[in-house]
Amino acid sequence: MVLGSKIIVINYVVGFFSVLVLLYILNIKQNSSFKLMWIIIIVAVPIVGVAFFLYTRFQYRKKMIADRLDALINEQKPYMLPKTETITQMMADMERESGIFKYLFESESFPVYDNACVKYYPLGEDQFEDLRTYLRKAKKFIFLEYFIIDKGEMWDEVLSILEEKVKEGVEVRLMYDGTCTLSLLPIHYPKQIQKLGIQCKIFSPMRPVLTTHQNNRDHRKIVVIDGQVAFTGGINLADEYINQKERFGHGKDTGIMVQGEAVRSFTMLFLQMWNIDSTQRERYDDYIADTYPISSGMKQGGYITPYGDSPLDDEEVGQKVYLDIINRANEYVHITTPYLIIDDEMTNALIFAAQRGIDVKLILPHIPDKKYAYWLARTYYAELTSKGVKIYEYLPGFVHAKSFCSDDIKAVVGTINLDFRSLYLHFECAAYMLYNPVVKDVEK
Repeated sequence: MVLGSKIIVINYVVGFFSVLVLLYILNIKQNSSFKLMWIIIIVAVPIVGVAFFLYTRFQYRKKMIADRLDALINEQKPYMLPKTETITQMMADMERESGIFKYLFESESFPVYDNACVKYYPLGEDQFEDLRTYLRKAKKFIFLEYFIIDKGEMWDEVLSILEEKVKEGVEVRLMYDGTCTLSLLPIHYPKQIQKLGIQCKIFSPMRPVLTTHQNNRDHRKIVVIDGQVAFTGGINLADEYINQKERFGHGKDTGIMVQGEAVRSFTMLFLQMWNIDSTQRERYDDYIADTYPISSGMKQGGYITPYGDSPLDDEEVGQKVYLDIINRANEYVHITTPYLIIDDEMTNALIFAAQRGIDVKLILPHIPDKKYAYWLARTYYAELTSKGVKIYEYLPGFVHAKSFCSDDIKAVVGTINLDFRSLYLHFECAAYMLYNPVVKDVEK
């Protein structure tokens, strides 16, 4: 009788706290798909569900990192101011299209630059050819930030160049994501690199500790050389990204090289991540170029905003930029992505664009790197194609490119996939280009 009464009381208490947590979940600023997931877990297993939600929601380590990132962004604000004349000219040229640039600056402190200088690479091997050329030209510093580094011809050649540049007095910093330590690189690999004179860090090393921070990976790919040249895109430092090694058929990846003042934003993005676990004051002035020579072959004109996306704030920058392109399209939206795992908002945006007569095309892999992701993507095919969205698969192999192109006037190339991890959980980066001739190269 006593035990029965206690069980009833416990059930009431658990039920009360579950309702409170459910009400809290309904009112927090979070994607509805994540809310639904938590609601299902808590309704199915209330005690475990509530405990796990509270554990993941209120983590001191994650808050410390978020606060540090905010402090770094505030430190960098004097270096991330757009020119008044650029804003004035942009408003005169295209007031309607300027809204996305207004959002990126006022919400996330990413300025717009005029006279964008960009070169597009339709394959990883194309970018690698220029990457090694410009690495060899470095005089002051080289910053590299990658999600994946794997030993092979590509990395061996890059590392050899970095060793040479260090001997010449060039400052070299290298950072890669901690998931590399699971199978690609030894856990103590940074010590080997540091012996060569190269500063090296692992972002969020993988540890056998339950923490949601380890779910937020650094998925960015950034190279900055002397503050004058920057590279980004989907291409990691591994042979499969330049088709020196075939894992999933022919690898289709893309990237861009940026020159001019816009390189400053990539410099600041790198320094944010480099210093996220440090309290040392950065020497920002040392990494701002005095001059910006432009190489032949660069497409000049229009506007560009390099930007990043952090999972530690309330802004879903990558998602909003993509939605803006889809919702504002007049003729077409063409997309390449290795994964298609999207929420209702993105699904509805793609469908509505097709329904109002926009040519919406998606190119995805035919040979997947992860079978579960491939089959998840295919669960969206019927709904999307039945409403007019056209979906293609790249028969020769695996598409790792992440790009949006619309109306021959705007394009985004970067690291942001159309999946939950990129849109909500990873640190990402990209460049938004408007009225630059390179947009037609992306479309081609």
